Amino acid sequence: MKSKNHPGVYVPPPLIYAVFFFSSVVLDRVVPFGDVWLNPAIRNIFGIIFISCSLFAIIPALQRFFVTKNTLITIKPASSLQTTGIYAYSRNPMYLGLANLYTGLAVFFGNPWTFLLLPALILVIYYFVIRKEEQYLHHAFGEQYVLYKSKVRRWI
Repeated sequence: MKSKNHPGVYVPPPLIYAVFFFSSVVLDRVVPFGDVWLNPAIRNIFGIIFISCSLFAIIPALQRFFVTKNTLITIKPASSLQTTGIYAYSRNPMYLGLANLYTGLAVFFGNPWTFLLLPALILVIYYFVIRKEEQYLHHAFGEQYVLYKSKVRRWI
C-alpha cells in the first residue's frame, strides 16, 4: 500500500476556525452572557490590535507560499519546506494569525463564548492539523525539517 504524500488534513484549517467562531455566535444567542465586556471603544481598539497582528502573520506567510509556488491545500504534497521570512520565527504563522484574527473578532464583537471556545479550538488545530502536518513534513523533508524544527518554535 502506497503511503499518502500529504499531511492528511482533509478539512481546511480556516474552516475549522470559522466553525468555532460561528458556533460561539450560536451559543451566544442560545445562552447569552449579557453585557460583561469592556467599554465598546476600548473593545474596538483591542479588537483592531488583534486583527492587525493577525494580518502581520497571515499576509507574509501567504506571500511565502505564493513566491515558492507551494500549495496551501492540505491534501496536496508540499513542494518545498518554508523556512525563511516569517517562517524563520514561527513554524505555523498562518494558524497563529488565524488565532489572532479569531481573538480579535471575539473582542470586537464582545462574545465571551468565543473566548471560552478558544482553548478547544487550539487543541483541535494542534491535534488534528499541526501534528499531522509535522509528521508529514518530517517524512517528506527528513533531517532538513528536524533541523528547522530545532531552531524555530511551533507558534512564536
